[in-house]
Amino acid sequence: MPIINRIAEFHDEITAWRRDFHEHPELLYDVHRTAGKVEELLKSFGCDEVVSGIGQTGVVGIIKGNKDSSGKVIGLRADMDALPIHEQTDKPYASKTPGKMHACGHDGHTAMLLGAAKYLAETRNFDGTVAVIFQPAEEGGAGGKAMVDDGMMDRFGIQEVFGMHNFPGIPVGEFAIREGGIMAAADMWNIKVVGVDSHAAMPHKSVDPIVVASHIVLALQSIVARNVDPVQSAVVSTTIINGGSAHNIIPMNVELAGTVRALDPEVRLQVKQRLISIAETVAAGFGAKAEVDYRDGYPVTMNAPDQTAFATEVAKKLVGDERVDANTEPSLGGEDFSFMSNARPGAFIFVGNGDTAGLHQDQYDFNDEIIPYGCSYWAQLVETAMPNS
Repeated sequence: MPIINRIAEFHDEITAWRRDFHEHPELLYDVHRTAGKVEELLKSFGCDEVVSGIGQTGVVGIIKGNKDSSGKVIGLRADMDALPIHEQTDKPYASKTPGKMHACGHDGHTAMLLGAAKYLAETRNFDGTVAVIFQPAEEGGAGGKAMVDDGMMDRFGIQEVFGMHNFPGIPVGEFAIREGGIMAAADMWNIKVVGVDSHAAMPHKSVDPIVVASHIVLALQSIVARNVDPVQSAVVSTTIINGGSAHNIIPMNVELAGTVRALDPEVRLQVKQRLISIAETVAAGFGAKAEVDYRDGYPVTMNAPDQTAFATEVAKKLVGDERVDANTEPSLGGEDFSFMSNARPGAFIFVGNGDTAGLHQDQYDFNDEIIPYGCSYWAQLVETAMPNS
């Protein structure tokens, strides 16, 4: 099951779409140009239905096979938004908008799913229905949640959902996947330590929030080291400390902020509870108060067993067993495909981007050589899941 010849024939066309998206990056839900072009192309392919405005600016295209006796409906998802980064690639198709760039490859994800949609709408060699999902606001805006909350799964009868992300460092023509948590829950927290201010020469009259905050930062590191099962994965990082305004004043407040990452929902909850407890009790031990604002972010991206096994076999038939890592290391990055795979069983796979700059770096560029692999994976996933026999 090699690269589909028909898809290879319009590789250049898909590349042109990708580079157009790259030149015109848009952030979060403000993806009106991108979504508009996606909608226009889906209609030109002859999709049976194209619906825009789902989850604010999301787009869904419906393609029915030349048979519909299976009753199956599969969702394929791509993200459309860019990042607030100033591009430094010097490519001829580099971002035309200062301070915005496609530094995570969502331009490529969108183009590959469009390529698969064009092929599937042209051939319709499957028994069932496919929903191609183009999502806004993956980069911190929870666009996946917005589309789910807007009733997308029920409206189109989606039974399973699949996602894909390019991955620098994995060679071109290779895939990586794993059952269970493949990308982490990504939570944020802020702690305001409230003490008693005083002159720095009279520390006995203060409850020094800087000292308290320092103890909290150190104590938080015990969560992963002494509370989380060593065979599990978690990260607790303090990334911001703000406090004080003068050399001779002990301030009243210090603010801390950071992130928690976990690959298991129970571990995520355990870390959250310990973080809140440690902050409050350490502060109380010094006579201070800790006000904790903990915000649940994207859930763990969980790959369901059956869908993961199926996606793995599709990838192996496409590129060969030796070019698919079926038990890849999980990423501690967050991904809001998790909202879709929580709503319906699904699987998220990495496709190799080759030896390129890393994601979210100003030198990054999606590798157009991987387009036929991504498009063929999507097409063959549909044709294999819903065979026209």
